[in-house]
Amino acid sequence: MRLFIAIQLSEEMKQALIACMHDLKKQGVEGNYVPAQNLHLTLAFIGEYDDPVRVKKVMESIPFSEFRLSFSEKGNFGNLLWMGLKGNQKLKTYVKELRAGLKAEGIPCDDDKFVPHITLIRKASSKQPYEVHLNKADMTVKKVSLMRSDRKNGKVVYREI
Repeated sequence: MRLFIAIQLSEEMKQALIACMHDLKKQGVEGNYVPAQNLHLTLAFIGEYDDPVRVKKVMESIPFSEFRLSFSEKGNFGNLLWMGLKGNQKLKTYVKELRAGLKAEGIPCDDDKFVPHITLIRKASSKQPYEVHLNKADMTVKKVSLMRSDRKNGKVVYREI
């Protein structure tokens, strides 16, 4: 099964991102828009791994304390358009410890530098300049989730384990 560890967004944050994506569409930005129910913040991408219980044990072993999340600026990795999240030391420390814990247990996970972001559009393109308008929104993160990614009827569906 395909696994990742993520923060599920509050309804307020999701609604702000949905409004932003509708606005981008109206401005002619094309691409593969992330479905509203799939908006999240990935902390560690594991990929194909068949022992979610082992992953959960690592997650439970890493100290977690609540913190605030709020949007910062837009960004992109090539043609992937995303919304950034304000620098947060608690988040960065948690991700560093989480990834180290996974690796110590032999569980594969990404090694990339952690850039907190929420993917909005894959293969984004536009024939004219556009502006990203986003309402302010924030949330208190109280937990992280082990997520499973499955394909159903040609669509990607994320479920919490």
